[in-house]
Amino acid sequence: MDTYGADRIRNVGFLGHMGAGKTTLAEAMLFRSGATSRMGRVEDGSTVADYEPEEVKRGGSINLAVVPVEWQDHKLNILDTPGYADFVGEVVEAVHVVDSAVIFVEAVSGVQVGTEQVWQLCDDQGLPRVVVVSRIDRDNASFRQAVEQLREMYGTKVAAAQLPIGEEGDFRGVVDLISGKALFFGDDGEATEGEVPSELQDDVEMFAEQLTETVAETDDDLVLKYLEGEGLTPEEVREGIKQGIASQQVIPVFACAATDDKGVRQLLDALVALLPAAAETSIAGTDKASQLTTDADGPLAARVFKTLADPFVGRLSYFRVYSGTFRSDAQVWNPGKEEAERVGQVLMVRGKDQQPVSQVAAGDIGAVAKLAETATGDTISQREQPRLLPAIQFPEPVYSVAVVPEAKSDLDRMSSAVARLQEEDLTLRVTRSVETAQTLLSGMGDSHIDLSLERIRRKFGASLKTEPVRVPYRETIMATASAEGRHVKQSGGHGQYGVCTIEVSPRSRGEGYEFVDNIVGGVISQGLRPAVDKGVREAMERGVLAGYPIVDVQVRLYDGKEHSVDSSEIAFRLAGLQAFQAAVRQAGLVLLEPIVQLEVQVPEANAGDIIADLNQKRARIQGMDTEGGHTTVITADGPQAEFVRYATDLRSITGGRASFKVEFSHYEEVPTHVTQQVVAAARAARENG
Repeated sequence: MDTYGADRIRNVGFLGHMGAGKTTLAEAMLFRSGATSRMGRVEDGSTVADYEPEEVKRGGSINLAVVPVEWQDHKLNILDTPGYADFVGEVVEAVHVVDSAVIFVEAVSGVQVGTEQVWQLCDDQGLPRVVVVSRIDRDNASFRQAVEQLREMYGTKVAAAQLPIGEEGDFRGVVDLISGKALFFGDDGEATEGEVPSELQDDVEMFAEQLTETVAETDDDLVLKYLEGEGLTPEEVREGIKQGIASQQVIPVFACAATDDKGVRQLLDALVALLPAAAETSIAGTDKASQLTTDADGPLAARVFKTLADPFVGRLSYFRVYSGTFRSDAQVWNPGKEEAERVGQVLMVRGKDQQPVSQVAAGDIGAVAKLAETATGDTISQREQPRLLPAIQFPEPVYSVAVVPEAKSDLDRMSSAVARLQEEDLTLRVTRSVETAQTLLSGMGDSHIDLSLERIRRKFGASLKTEPVRVPYRETIMATASAEGRHVKQSGGHGQYGVCTIEVSPRSRGEGYEFVDNIVGGVISQGLRPAVDKGVREAMERGVLAGYPIVDVQVRLYDGKEHSVDSSEIAFRLAGLQAFQAAVRQAGLVLLEPIVQLEVQVPEANAGDIIADLNQKRARIQGMDTEGGHTTVITADGPQAEFVRYATDLRSITGGRASFKVEFSHYEEVPTHVTQQVVAAARAARENG
C-alpha cells in the first residue's frame, strides 16, 4: 500500500443490521479497485474481512476488520463491523476512530433494529454519515420504500442522491440526481450514460426536488436562491451535499447491488468526493485544551482502538494516528498508565494480511505487535509532549453464566485464557462470586458468551463448560429465641464438655452480625467464650433453612457450664453451633433474595409488553419517562432470580429494539411460595451430591 497524506484519507465505518451486505460491499470495492483478483464470498468464508474461524463457521462478521481500499489516488480505511447486537463492542470501537459512517439498509427489509442502534451510536459520536440501500437486485427490493421509511424516522435531512433504474432482477442502472444523468451498468460493472427512462421522469423530478430542498436548507444563500425559484447548479448541489454531510445536515442515500458489482464504482467515487478527509478532523485531549489537528509533524497522539490476543505472536494493537507520526523501532509513552513502550515493527493491515511499513502518519490507521502495557482505549504519545485522548466507553455486560473447567488440565489454563480474551473484548467481564463460589463470565448475550468459549478453546486450549448462575440468597430471623447447645462426650479417657445458652435477635437489614458476651459469674471461662462465637459463625455460614448464609442477627451468650478437665475450645465451638441452629429454628427463619434496580429503554410501542413482563417477574414499576419522542424509559426493581436471563427475554419481546441497565439494590424477604421452591431445590441438590 502506498503512503497517503491526511487530505487523501477517508476513515469510514461500515455499519448496519446483520446481513445488510457490509462485508460484501467491502469485498466488491477491493475487487473493483484491483486489490483482489476475485470477489470473496461471505457464504464460503473467502472474504478479506471475515477470516476468523468462528466467522467462517457462522458465515458472518463477528470482529471489526480494517479493510483499506485505494481508489483514485485516495485511501478509504473501511472499518467493517458486525451487525449482531451481541458484538456491539466491535461497533463501539469503530465509531470512536472513524470520521464518517456508511449505514447499510437492506432493500427488502428496510430499517431494522440494527439500523436504529448504529444510527444512535453515530448520533452519540456526532458522526457524519451516508446511507447505502443494498441488495437492490433481490426479490421484493424497494429503494423508494427504504428512503420513505428513513425520512419518516430521521427527517428530511435524509434524501436520495441516486434513483435505481429497475429493481429486483431488472436492476440495471442508476440516475444520478445531482447531475440528472442516467448510468447503465454493463456485465463488467462499468457504466455508460444514457437517457433517463420515461417511466422514471416523475420520480426523478420528485426525488431531485427533495435533494435540492434538503441541500438548500443548509445555507442561507442557497435557500434564498431556492425560494426565489432559481434552480441550484449541479456544482452547488454537490458542494452543498459535501458540506451538509460534514455538518450532519444532509444524509444522502445511494443504491447498489455489490454481489454483481453494480453501483460499486459510483459509490467509491461518491465516498472519495463527499466524505470528510482525515485532514479535516480534530480531537480534544482530556484536558479540553489540547486540541489536536491532523498534522504529521505535530506531537504524537494515537489511540489504540482494538486489541487481538494471539497465543503465538502476543497482542496485536490497532491504532489511529490523530497527530504526529508513529514510527517503527521507536520509544513511545502511554500517558494514561505513565509507562514507556518499545515499538517494534509497525504494520499496515488489510484483514488478516499485514504489510511492514516504516511509519504511519497522522490520519491513517495501522497496527503494532507486542505492546507490553497498552490496551484498547489507551493513548500512545511522546514522553516529552504527552497527549491523553478520551477513553472509549463500552457498554456494560448484561448476561452472565457460570463457567467451570471441563477437566483438571483446563483449570491451569482457565485464568490466563480468560484474562487474555478480556484484553481483546472489553464488553466481556470475568468475576468471582464470593457468595456462590462461582466464576461468572458476563457479556452482551448468549451468542457472545458461546463465541467467547469457542475462542478460549481454540486460541488458548482451555475447554470450559457453563452452569446456571446461582442466586446469592441469604437467610435471617424475624423474632427472638433462646436455646441451649450441649456437646458432652465422656469416654474412658479425656472427654469433651461444653454447654452454652444463647439468645438470637433480628437486626435491621444490612446491619450484619453482632456477638454479645453477657456471661456473669464466670460460668464459662473468658478464654472459652470466643469459641462459642466461632461456632455460631460457622453455623451462620452453613445456613439452616436452605444452606444459604444467615445474616443480620445478634447473638447474646448469657449462660453455660464448663468442666474443669474436659472443657475445650472445640467443645464450646460445637456447642455454639448447635445452640445457634436450635435458636434460629425457634425464632423462625426466612429467606432473603437480592433485589436489583432496572432501567429499561424500550420503543414506545413495546412499553406495554415490557410492563406486563416485569409484573410477571415480580418487579415493581418505579417510574416511566419519555425520551426522544419515541423511547420510553422504565425504572423498576425486582428479584435478581427473575432477571438472570433478562437480556434474552428482552430481545425476544422487542425484537432487539430495547436495552437495559441493572445493578444490585438491596435484600428483601422472599414470598412463601418461592421460598418453598428454593428450599426444595436446595434439598434436592444436597441429596444429589
